Amino acid sequence: MPPETTTDPLYGLVASLEELVAVRPGDGVGGFAPGGKVRTHQFGGHRSSFRGRGMEFDEVRAYQPGDDIRTIDWRVTARTGKAHTKLFQEERERPVLLLVDARRSMRFGTRDCFKSVLAARAAAVLTWVAIAGGDRVGGVVLTPFGLSAFRPERSRRRILHFVKAVAQATAEGFGQEGEGAEPTLAEALARLRGAARPGTLVFLASDFADFNAAAARELNRLSHASQVTAIFTYDPLEARLPPRGSYRISDGAAVARLDMGRGDVAAAYAERFAARRARIELFCRPHGMAFVPLETGQDAADLLHPERLGPGRASRRGVA
Repeated sequence: MPPETTTDPLYGLVASLEELVAVRPGDGVGGFAPGGKVRTHQFGGHRSSFRGRGMEFDEVRAYQPGDDIRTIDWRVTARTGKAHTKLFQEERERPVLLLVDARRSMRFGTRDCFKSVLAARAAAVLTWVAIAGGDRVGGVVLTPFGLSAFRPERSRRRILHFVKAVAQATAEGFGQEGEGAEPTLAEALARLRGAARPGTLVFLASDFADFNAAAARELNRLSHASQVTAIFTYDPLEARLPPRGSYRISDGAAVARLDMGRGDVAAAYAERFAARRARIELFCRPHGMAFVPLETGQDAADLLHPERLGPGRASRRGVA
């Protein structure tokens, strides 16, 4: 929600670095739950779901073909007469990758801020949670003019550089007419897939306006080894038109009048949005991805509190 004393004329239109730093959650929220197929992304210290060589002993079991011979427990092997190997539980950080969409379709909003600013705030909240848990954070930032990729880092200085790039993306080309083609969601997902490793947590903050067959194909590939959450960012006016009446609307330059006297127009409008949302949500379910709708006017920190998202608003492995 906007600060009561804000005097920034660009509040809600452009995200500032100071604003994205200020959304950092308080003490007691840090890190995500263990990897693997879980129903929620919970917060707190975690151990990896992967097993391998590490400092913490886990168990001894019978040697199996393919096991590292350096982990053979020779004492148990000598005592039983059968080869046994040690298993260790590794303490690993888990990379967190964020896709932040600040393209033209995201620069719209009727409640508190543009969708692009809400996506930036959501990404910042998740970034601070991740680094508080010792995870590395990186991602892809989309603007009307291109995309920037950031490898996962743990350094606070580099993380701040990433957050600054997210803030700048919401301002890039603001108020200007764009030239040339925007980067596509499919291209951004392909870049993310190239940076993802098994067990990576991936958060996609976008309105998925160009979610087409190419994007679906890349997202399917990304979900095979990564734990993906789609943060479907939208504005209430996209979901339903206002009550009947005549409204003045503007794109920042021209002004027009929107006549909402016909109920069938409003119904068709709502159906188109519902179909687009359902298409993305239904795609997520069989691929084991979380679908979390987040609308302008909501606090981005609601991602950390599923009860604030409302009943039925987060599906599959929502954010907790």
